[in-house]
Amino acid sequence: MHDHHPAHSHNAGGSKPLKISLILVLVVMVAEIVGGIVSGSLALIGDAGHMLVDALALSLSLFAITIARRPASASRTYGYHRVEIMAALANGVILIAVAAYIFYEAYQRFSNPPDVQASLMLIVAAVGLVANLVALLLLKRVSHGSLNIKAAFWHVAGDTISSVGVIIAGIIILTTGLTIADPIIAVIIGVIILWGAVRIVREAVDILLESTPKHIDMDRVVESIKEVDGVDGVGDIHVWTITSGIYSLSAHLLIKDIMVSHSAEILEKVNRKLEHNFHITHTTLQCECEKCDACAADVASTSSRL
Repeated sequence: MHDHHPAHSHNAGGSKPLKISLILVLVVMVAEIVGGIVSGSLALIGDAGHMLVDALALSLSLFAITIARRPASASRTYGYHRVEIMAALANGVILIAVAAYIFYEAYQRFSNPPDVQASLMLIVAAVGLVANLVALLLLKRVSHGSLNIKAAFWHVAGDTISSVGVIIAGIIILTTGLTIADPIIAVIIGVIILWGAVRIVREAVDILLESTPKHIDMDRVVESIKEVDGVDGVGDIHVWTITSGIYSLSAHLLIKDIMVSHSAEILEKVNRKLEHNFHITHTTLQCECEKCDACAADVASTSSRL
């Protein structure tokens, strides 16, 4: 049995960047609504709607992190870690809906390009870009360890790309008068957002289906376990993800008919190897020995680590 740091510690620092990002998104959203109404820019109004969706998504991510910190209980022995994955899945679906909306709006604008005040559109979009870049940098630092925060990062990334798109469209409209530039850039923005959203949804679904983590090579895991002196074989092995960065494994180890104290040493070595080589910190290992005259049963000992 080994002691471990709390499983949620890998993303505990993500709440502050999320809060700052949420404030920035809300401020920019209000500015874009006002700017869109004054300038008559449908692009700015649409981007403000995108920001509203992102504000809801960031709030959902913050809520998920708060819930995930609750301790485990008898009814929820893994705690609430999967809430973060569910939030990431919801955010991914929202991103897909946002991309679909952008495609629809772009289609409408191809047939009926709106008249806009390009200069005001540029000013508001530039302010939005600066705010989004700050939020993007804050979230990038903490997005690697959590799928939930990664989903929030992609929401803000979508806002940033959208702001760049609005600026480019504004410059083209201001210099050439070609308002069709707005829907063309909107389609490009939609494709980029959709690409990120599909990745988030796919990863979240894999975790919920308890698929083998992508960075885990099962053959290597088995070979690594069999390298431990005393292990003759490995069977019924499963590896899955509890939440981002927390991996679990269960397996049957075939060992020789030895004393229980010796099997405990084998389990300790296997656990250390799994944690060091594959970052697997939650294991349930059952030791079994081949039938022999000295064995009353197949199972010699059982050990689990959580």
